[in-house]
This record gives sequence, C-alpha cells and structure tokens, in this order.
Amino acid sequence: MALLGERARTSTAAPADRVPRSGPPSKLPGLAMAALGVAAASGVHLLVPGVPMLTAAVVLGIAVAHVPGTRGLVRGLARPGLTLAGKRLMRLGIVLLGLKLSIGDVLGLGWATVVMVFAVVAATFFGTVWLGRKLGLRGDQPVLIATGYSICGASAIGAVSEVRDSDERDVATSVALVTLCGTLAIAVLPLLHAPLGLDDAQFGRWVGAGVHDVGQVVATAQTAGPSALGQAVLVKLVRVMMLAPLVAAMVVAVRRRARAGEGSGADGKRPPLVPLFVAGFLAMVVVRTTGWLPDAVLDGAGTVQEVLLAAALFGLGSAVHLPSLARTGGRVAALGLCSWVVIAGVSYGGVLLTT
Repeated sequence: MALLGERARTSTAAPADRVPRSGPPSKLPGLAMAALGVAAASGVHLLVPGVPMLTAAVVLGIAVAHVPGTRGLVRGLARPGLTLAGKRLMRLGIVLLGLKLSIGDVLGLGWATVVMVFAVVAATFFGTVWLGRKLGLRGDQPVLIATGYSICGASAIGAVSEVRDSDERDVATSVALVTLCGTLAIAVLPLLHAPLGLDDAQFGRWVGAGVHDVGQVVATAQTAGPSALGQAVLVKLVRVMMLAPLVAAMVVAVRRRARAGEGSGADGKRPPLVPLFVAGFLAMVVVRTTGWLPDAVLDGAGTVQEVLLAAALFGLGSAVHLPSLARTGGRVAALGLCSWVVIAGVSYGGVLLTT
C-alpha cells in the first residue's frame, strides 16, 4: 500500500514537473515589425520627399494599430518589442542627436538669438502646461505636449517621459499631436513667408524657432532656399540644446515629489540628476565641437539616428488608441492649436527683435 501510495504521488506530480516554464515575452516580433515600419516610412519619404521619414513612421505606427489584419499582433505578440523600440531606441537616437550640435555654431548665432530662443521655449512650455491643466487633460499629457512643442517634438517627449515614467498612452497621444501639427507647419508656414514680410534668413529663423521636429524644420525651411535652411537648422539646434536643462529640471521635480511622499516612479527609485542618455547627448555635443569626427562619420551617425528615431516613433505610434483619443480629442486639439499659435507668435516677435 505504501508502495502504491508512493507511485500515485509520483504519477500525480510528474505531469506538473514536465510543464515547461514560460520565460519573458520575446521582443523580436515587435522589433521586426518596427524595422518593417522604418523601411516603409523610408519608402514613403522617397516617394514623397515633402513628408519627413519620422512623420511617416508615426502615421504608419498608428495605422498598423488599427488595421484589422495587424491590430491583434500589435496589441499582443508584438507589443513588448514595440514598447522596447519606443523607449530604448528613442534614448539612443537622442544621444546621437547631440552630434548635430556644435557649441561654436550656437555661439556664432549671437547671444541675442540664444536669449530669444530661451524666451520662446519658456513661454511655450509654461503656457502650454498651464492651459493643459485648465482644459483638464489627464496625467502627463500637458507636460509632454508642452515639451514636444517647445523643444524638439517627439525626441523631447521621449526624453521627458523616461524621467517622469509617463504612461505609454499619454506619450503616444502627445507624439501623435505634435507630429500632426509639425506636419501641418510644412504646408502652412511657407504660405506666410511673404505676407509676414520676412526675408529668407528671417523666415528660416522663424521656422527654426517655431517648428517642432528637426526633419519638419528642414522640410519647411528648404522651400525658401539655402539661406533660410541654414538659419533654420542653427536656431533649431539651439532649441535642442535646451533639452538637457529641461530634463534636469524634470528630475529635480520628480525627486521633490518623491520626498513629499507622492511616489518616485514605477521601481520606487529616484532618477539620477543627469540621466545616462542626457549625459550621452552632452558628450556627443562636446565630441562634435572638437571637430575630430570627419564628415563621413557624422553623416553616417545622422542616418543611424534617424533610423533609431523612426523605429521609436513607429513603436509609439502603434500605442495610439484612436477611440480613447477621441474622448479627449477636442481638448487635446484645442491645446495643440493654442500652443502652436503661442510658439508661432512669440518666435515671430523674437525674430523681428533680433534681426
């Protein structure tokens, strides 16, 4: 009987012992989908050069999240990899973004222009946050939208969301809105070039101070020729320079909130005062300033940076849920329109005062 009891226990336990242990979900399906999204976005840009690759990546990400044939895959098997792309690849892209900025280029613009850009960033950021709270937008949406409009679009949103540990839906909604408005700027701002009485260089500075993403700045400014394009890129990169102090200020705010007992992130740890990817961004600015890297290396790094950001934006776009967005769509759209008017108006006045 004892022997039979032992055999019974063994036979009962054996199937449980043979059940395979499930590991963490694979990131490969999502990363493969992001790679396909980058290839498709590149194809769109080649076919329609006026559409920046990063803009196409966001739109394609939103599309695959709602098309019946891919919707289930995006929400299920591919979700871990797409989330990884939206976070980790965004950080790497931000680091390489530093290679576009030289301290000498910034100083060459003059202190008046630097002060003007700082004023535009401050007015847009604080004005957008204030209005977003008044409109009752949830979570980190007001801060993220303000960051995207005032600094450098989706890249800045990704940087600040990492520090604040923002909800993925808030990040996706903010990226979608900023990308939409930046895309509209490509069509709208060139129509205002002559009516506003701006010469080519002034128009370029206005575009650099008022349009969100670097690619959108290039697409908008090139309509007025090489002089406008050069000025636009330089002024835009001064705005990009503001990313590091803004992220540091966000870290201080998160730490203060943690000391007040309101939490400090998903893992309970305080973020470092200078996050690693921001330190990498600053290091790349220093490397670019030294002039050590040949143009071929800088061009290659620029291509890699665009690919990384496109993959990240595809991942973020795939997290957009249009039915949820529609419930707050009116308020989000109102905030985006008002913020767009603020940054366009303040930057226009700043350009007139400094040129």
